Amino acid sequence: MLGRSTVLPCSSPSTSFAAPSTLRQPRRAAAKSISAALVTDTPRPKAIESNGTTRNGNGKLGQGGPTIINGQVLHSINAHQLDLIHSMDGYLDKTVVPILKDVKTMWQPTDFLPDSSSPDFLDQVAELRKRTDQLPDDYWVVLVGDMITEEALPTYMAMLNTLDGVRDETGAADTPWGRWTRQWTAEENRHGDLMNKYCYLSGRVNMRAVERTIQNLIGSGMDPKTENNPYLGFIYTSFQERATKVSHGNTAAHATELGDKQLGKICAAIAGDEARHEKAYIKIVDRLFELDPSGTMIAFGDMMRKQIVMPAHLMNDNEHMQNNSRNLFKDFSSVAQATGTYTGQDYVNIMEFLMKHWNIGGMLGLNSEAQKAQDDVQALLTKFRRLTDRQERIMKSKAVVPTKFSWVFNKEVPVIQV
Repeated sequence: MLGRSTVLPCSSPSTSFAAPSTLRQPRRAAAKSISAALVTDTPRPKAIESNGTTRNGNGKLGQGGPTIINGQVLHSINAHQLDLIHSMDGYLDKTVVPILKDVKTMWQPTDFLPDSSSPDFLDQVAELRKRTDQLPDDYWVVLVGDMITEEALPTYMAMLNTLDGVRDETGAADTPWGRWTRQWTAEENRHGDLMNKYCYLSGRVNMRAVERTIQNLIGSGMDPKTENNPYLGFIYTSFQERATKVSHGNTAAHATELGDKQLGKICAAIAGDEARHEKAYIKIVDRLFELDPSGTMIAFGDMMRKQIVMPAHLMNDNEHMQNNSRNLFKDFSSVAQATGTYTGQDYVNIMEFLMKHWNIGGMLGLNSEAQKAQDDVQALLTKFRRLTDRQERIMKSKAVVPTKFSWVFNKEVPVIQV
């Protein structure tokens, strides 16, 4: 999936998860919002259409400057960069598309679920429910939040098709970019299907509340701040796929520790897909750094400065705010943080991993703007790391608030008050 469902968290671990009926002792890592710590904006590129013309402030073709919506420039890639994207077709076919698996041999959701055609189907469901009875409510909140994020897949395919130079112009375009987007989406579609059915069969989840949340999330969409720019877009997806791998990997480990080995296998299989998809998107950015090191460095600095917007940040169940006077996504993020599923430290670790992989600190031959972006993003990593360490200490003293989640029939789950 494009992403994981938590922002750099504003919450900290709850101290109430140590009993056997709850998750393992959480990693005590937390960080407040770091938007105030962002470095100074670098100059923004002029918005350029695929035909090389600019747009003015009201969206009409002209020389009046870029179109800006919600503080973001539209179509910020320039004509030279667009040509480079078009030149990557052969690379994509040879290096990226083969990372996808053959449909005939890859796993499908039914491989992990009770066989509805079997005479002992009901016995299999009963066994599933026996296993899931051991899982605490905080685990279900995280698992359901992850599942809801996966189910908003239409939004993520739409996001990829906003990117200039790579979008599927017909919906069935026989281009490397079009094939990648459709087949990546098809692989990802299995994740939400499997998690949704498992949650349904467990009887532990209020599926109507979940379905309402999914519909709201898809209807709300997302703005990842990628500006129709494939440089920004594929840096975003590289980060998000790794975040998703981390989160599903941790839900797999937790499920196994809590006694549901089958759910552990499910989450591990999904994490394996995310690892392949991460590899693919990173390879795209590898090539961008080879072709245009300065432009890609500026793009990387821009995305890190703006922060990675998590795809489920607009989730809404039509109940949570009324019941708790708090934001659903923020509280979900707090539970993910508290259970050690996805934390502020994870966010910073992913940023550091990508910087090392792309040799951000050691890259030479950059133009002056790219050198500034290089310096700024290294300072930003240090600042983010310092903030997470400080918040880890601060959050230990924060109050824990019992919070109702509609997804688990309005049972109360401990949430750190921030």
